[in-house]
Amino acid sequence: MSFKHFQEDRGQYIEGLQTESYVWYENDWKHDDNEDSHDFYQLNYVEQGYQYFHIEHKIYLVPQNNVIWIPANKKHRTTSEAKVVNPMLILFKSAPKKDFYNEVHVFEAPAVLREMMFYASKWNKARTEDHEQHFFLKALLGSLPNFCNDSFGLQVPVPRDSRLIPVCHYINANFQYNVSADDLGEIAKMSARNLQRIFKQETGITLQKYIQLIRIVKSIELIDLKRFTLSEVAYKVGYNSLSAFRNSYFAIMKTKPSGKS
Repeated sequence: MSFKHFQEDRGQYIEGLQTESYVWYENDWKHDDNEDSHDFYQLNYVEQGYQYFHIEHKIYLVPQNNVIWIPANKKHRTTSEAKVVNPMLILFKSAPKKDFYNEVHVFEAPAVLREMMFYASKWNKARTEDHEQHFFLKALLGSLPNFCNDSFGLQVPVPRDSRLIPVCHYINANFQYNVSADDLGEIAKMSARNLQRIFKQETGITLQKYIQLIRIVKSIELIDLKRFTLSEVAYKVGYNSLSAFRNSYFAIMKTKPSGKS
């Protein structure tokens, strides 16, 4: 989500704001490809749809009813293929001096956090800050480590090694097929063994795990369309059975896929 759009929204600029926090809520947000970095800490909540956050060499999936915390001065951009995306964002000028606030976190928003985010929408795009806003959002900010459950978080690594980029592109275009390490090695112009070793060193995961992540990402996009049953989604992303897809989805997302079987 581009910071420039906050600055330019309806001709209002938030540079130089004297408030400690800024609330921004938008229905049916339209994404762009702008990369952004700013001095604000950022909390994003996705009320509807899903968003991908491209941060450094990782892509974080933030599904509906999840939040992402982004430390200040982290370069990031967002993308989404969802039909509708309703995001809510709160910017903070400062954060407590704890390790939690200096790292990216993605987690499901518990009911109390969702209610707090919705309540904060009363200050949407307000350029002044009253006492209630100041203390309420300060309490929300201080409570975030207690709400966070880092057991969830779909993170797709982006390798730095240029030899691996064509491999990732090929997997993204052919995820529904059974792709062998030998075939991928030919694309990378190295042996399958060396490819598997270098890929694991670069990304922290195996080739098979990467393929699994991409399949689950694509399944989330298909489920969001609401045009296919789960069985059809499973087949389209490369699984031979619904049970295999459900098991794979649960292993990554820690929840079962929703939709018609």
